[in-house]
Parts: sequence; C-alpha cells; structure tokens
Amino acid sequence: MAESLLKSGTTKAEQYEALIQQLMHLIGGEKNAIANLANVAAGLKQYFDFFWVGFYLVENTELVLGPFQGPIACNRIAYGRGVCGSAWEQKKSLLVPNVEEFPGHIACSSLSKSEVVIPLRKNDLIIAVLDVDSDTLNDFDEVDVLYLEKLCDWLSTVL
Repeated sequence: MAESLLKSGTTKAEQYEALIQQLMHLIGGEKNAIANLANVAAGLKQYFDFFWVGFYLVENTELVLGPFQGPIACNRIAYGRGVCGSAWEQKKSLLVPNVEEFPGHIACSSLSKSEVVIPLRKNDLIIAVLDVDSDTLNDFDEVDVLYLEKLCDWLSTVL
C-alpha cells in the first residue's frame, strides 16, 4: 500500500520526529530489507529534498550500492575509503561539512558538497551505511546526526 508523507513541524527535530513516525507506519510489518531501505531512502529524499540519499550494503570487504534516490552513484566502495568506507571502518557516524576537505573523499558526483554517513548495526556488526549528500556546504548538523542515527537504529531492527 502506497502512502503520502505529510510534512509537519517547525524545527528540524520536529520534522525528523514526524518523518520517522510515518516511515515506521509505512514499513509496518514488511520484512523485505530492500523494500524497507528503498522506502526510507525515498522518504528522506521526498521529505527533506536532500541531493542524494541511499544505502551501501556490506559485502565482504566492500560497500555495494543499495537502494537510493538521486543521481547515479558509485557501485562499490572499499573498506576505509571515502566517507562511507571510513564510517564503516570507524564504526561511527561521520558529519562532513565540506567533502573537498575530507581526506580520500570519493566524488561520485562533483555536485555533492557536504555529507553525513550513519552506520547500521545488527548484532554488533556494521551491515550497511546510510549516506546523505547535499549540494550545499555545511548543510548538516548534530540534529541530522541524532535523528538519522535514531532512524538507522530502528531500521536495523526490521532488516
């Protein structure tokens, strides 16, 4: 069943709270990981109009492109490479105000200017990362990190 997302809230935190509740309802009892990741990527893109939103899935020693919304992207990212591979290696969220200043940044799109990457954990293992890019410098802050981590913590329980 398809649903529409209703935008509400005046602060970024309130908007994330509203979106997360709607995504939880939308996904409901769906057990298919790809369907769930696809709807979360689409929901984030639609709600916040981010430049690029997607998931990279852990496969052996690489991250492999999963469901995403936005321009075409890199298919594979090595462990420890770029922002996504570094977040996987460090097992922590990374907030990058200017991707040009991140050592080893992988430019899947020259239009990407800032980025936030959140690892998804299952049984203490990183199984994927959520990658959100903006075409504006310094577009993300700790509020984004906090709520995207909450979203990924919940999402890990339904994958």
